Amino acid sequence: MFTRVLGSAAGGGFPQWNCACPQCRAARSGSRPCIPRSQSSIAVSADRKEWFLFNASPDIQSQIEAFDDLHPDDGSVTRMQSVMLTDAELDHTLGLLLMREGRGLEVHATESVYETLSTGTGVLRTLEAYCPVTWKPVVPGDEVMLGEGLSYRAFDVPTTKRMRFAGAAENGRVVGYTITDTSSGQRLVYLPCVQELTPGILAELAGSSALLIDGTCWSDDEMPSLGLASKTSRDMGHVPITGPGGSLELLSRLPIERKIYIHINNTNPILLDDSPERLHLDRHDIGVAVDGLELEI
Repeated sequence: MFTRVLGSAAGGGFPQWNCACPQCRAARSGSRPCIPRSQSSIAVSADRKEWFLFNASPDIQSQIEAFDDLHPDDGSVTRMQSVMLTDAELDHTLGLLLMREGRGLEVHATESVYETLSTGTGVLRTLEAYCPVTWKPVVPGDEVMLGEGLSYRAFDVPTTKRMRFAGAAENGRVVGYTITDTSSGQRLVYLPCVQELTPGILAELAGSSALLIDGTCWSDDEMPSLGLASKTSRDMGHVPITGPGGSLELLSRLPIERKIYIHINNTNPILLDDSPERLHLDRHDIGVAVDGLELEI
C-alpha cells in the first residue's frame, strides 16, 4: 500500500495568511528552519495507478500538480477514483468544488456528513450542478472494498464540538479510517481529527502498521496563550499533544511502527525543525508529516 501526504497542515495552511504567530513569522522570514505546508489530505493506492483521496482540501489543485501519479493520462482521465471524507469541515471538503470539471465524482461520507454538505454548507448541492455526484454512505464498522487490493473500515470519533451547519444526527459527524492492504493485511489508520483518545479509539489504533493522527496543537491552551482565540484545542475538537490526556503519552505506549502527526496548526511549535518540542517528538520516535511525504507498508 502506498500513501502520499498531499497536505499536512490544519485549516489555513502554514503559514496562515492572517497570522503573525512565531511560527508563521519564521516561515516568512526564513529565520528558523521550517517547511510551508498546505491543508491536510492524503491519497492511497495499492498499485500507484488507481488512487483514492481522503479529504479534499482547498489546496487540492496544487497538491495534484505536485504529484505526478495523480496527473491525468493522455485521455484526460483522472487517476483519482473517489473521495472519502472524515467530516464536513470546509478545510476537508472545499476541494470537492475544484474537482467539478471531471466526468463525475464518487463521495464516501456518513449520513451526518452528507446531510451537512447537502443542506448546510451546500458544497455537494453546488457540486451536483457541475458534475454527477455519487454518494456512497459510510457506515462505521462496515468493511468496504476500494478497487483491487484495498479496503477501508470507518470508525466513529466522538466529539462534543459544535459543528457549523451540522444537522440533527449526533453519530458520524467525525470518523477515522482504517485502510487495509488486502494482500498483505497491513493497515494504515488516518485520524486527522480526534478530541480524546478514548479506550475505544485506542483499540481502533491497535495492530496498525502506520498511523497518521491529529497533531493540531502542542498544548490545550495554545491559541488562548498566544492571544489568537478563546477556544482551547479540545474546544475545537482536537486532543492536544501534551498535557493531561495528551496524545503523546498515550501514543508512546502503542507498538506501531510509524506514528506521524498530521493536520498541524500554524501555531504548533513542532513546525519548527529546531524547536525543543520537535526534538522531544524525535526522542519518542514520532514523526511530523510534511507535504509530499510517502509511506509504503
